[in-house]
Amino acid sequence: MSGTPVVLSAAVEGIVDDAVVRRLIEDAGALVSAIHISGGKLNLKQKVNAYNHAAGHSPWVLLVDLDREECAPKLRASWLPAPSRLMCFRVAVREVEAWLLGDRQQIAHFLGVAVARVPQTPEFIEDPKRAIVDLARNSRRREIREDMIPRPRSGRSEGPAYASRLIQFTRDLWRPSIAEKHSDSLRRCREALRRMTAHRQ
Repeated sequence: MSGTPVVLSAAVEGIVDDAVVRRLIEDAGALVSAIHISGGKLNLKQKVNAYNHAAGHSPWVLLVDLDREECAPKLRASWLPAPSRLMCFRVAVREVEAWLLGDRQQIAHFLGVAVARVPQTPEFIEDPKRAIVDLARNSRRREIREDMIPRPRSGRSEGPAYASRLIQFTRDLWRPSIAEKHSDSLRRCREALRRMTAHRQ
């Protein structure tokens, strides 16, 4: 029936990616059926053919970080040379945290830092996750520092509540329409989701 929202399933690496994809699907005017969290890039790659098969019957979104690989088109081609018609396979350059950094004013407000500290070109940062942790080190808010900075000798790259803090930010404050002005891969993702939604309605 015309006007019925498209229902999308998705597969992602981790829980922050889950929050981001949910927000983007909702912004595209679609509904979330289920989001499968793989627990890492290698696990996601192992299941990509199964997800692609499912996309032969219903719309799917697959989101993966580029990380240190050369470029998004090569990653997509190596993972999925023949995507199904209903598969929306997108790559965050270089990590989904770069998409969050794109909304400079809101991330600065959330982390309690001056907006001038937030990078203007987040897709050119080698390690966006580390950039967010480094911003948190300079936070005026003690709870942000405690939650997002790794404990001494923990061996971790982020604090104990890093993910939950970014999920909160994504859900409550992040503005994808603003962030995409500083992130071409986010802009392309939003355009692809809008095309999928328009095509299916």
